[in-house]
Amino acid sequence: MKNTLQMISMITLLIFFSGFTTSVEASRFRVLVVMSYEEPGKNPWCKEIKEGIDNVLGETCDIDYFYMNTKIDFDGGEQKAKEAHDLYKKNNYDGVIAADDNAQFMFVVPYLKNSVKTPVMFCGVNSDNKKYGYPSSNVSGILERGHFRESIAFAKQLSPNISKIAFIAKDSPSGNALKRQVEGESNTYLAEVVAFELIRALDDIQTNKEINQCDAIFIDSLEGIRDKAGKPLGNKEIIPHLSDYFKKPLIGANNSHVEFGALCAVVKSGQEQGEGAAEKLLEAMQGKPLGQIPITKNYKGKRLINVSILEKFNIVPKPISLLGATLIKTKD
Repeated sequence: MKNTLQMISMITLLIFFSGFTTSVEASRFRVLVVMSYEEPGKNPWCKEIKEGIDNVLGETCDIDYFYMNTKIDFDGGEQKAKEAHDLYKKNNYDGVIAADDNAQFMFVVPYLKNSVKTPVMFCGVNSDNKKYGYPSSNVSGILERGHFRESIAFAKQLSPNISKIAFIAKDSPSGNALKRQVEGESNTYLAEVVAFELIRALDDIQTNKEINQCDAIFIDSLEGIRDKAGKPLGNKEIIPHLSDYFKKPLIGANNSHVEFGALCAVVKSGQEQGEGAAEKLLEAMQGKPLGQIPITKNYKGKRLINVSILEKFNIVPKPISLLGATLIKTKD
């Protein structure tokens, strides 16, 4: 009798835990992430955003990543957006994250905004959110703003003779948004901005005489500009070329800029973007109304210094400038 009762108890417990496991598995959310650019192995910014998303949603969600590849093939973006929409329709997603500007006007706005009930969170958006009609009934997110003011101030701490700077970015929606940010706040910078050049190819930089008169060049969002053969380039090729051509310090905006030859940067974090969008999406999927999930901006910044470039330009900074900064060397 005792053995019979023990067996019944064990069977009951097995049934209970089996049902509990099934219930937990069934409660996992399914999320679609649409990246404007290339997969993490080809685009470090996407890698950082993915790390942020996975950190928040990895244990509770099944995540499908889709890459639009618009840094290297902007013209193919609309077809990629259609493919992303086909993937969305095929699966019963509980939420969507769309990263960077191209995914907004190519994918979210024409296919999802105010058209579906699925909550959508954006990240990495450089433009004013009102440009895309955000927030909307089903869209919120986190904006991306470069730490330009802070990076320029940091560069002047390292090299006080920097008084005139120029900006260079790729001629793209993100590049144009960056230009608008600089135009709106440059009167607060500690150096005069004498030019903002939007380029599509490496050779384009040779036509602007004002750039050659600057003490430093601020670079951002250059991935995908092309060489003479029309090949799209990454920071690994672009930054050494610019450094050799200008023979002046470059100020960067992210980790890879400094790793490949910029003097310094106060970098924005892709992880912050990914985590911010993921946290907002999780709240929405758990039932929080979109109207209670406000659009926010990034605020974290990390100071980086390339000591190889300090040596190259014989810059000897004051010790206080090095406090709290991460020191790295140029990657080969």
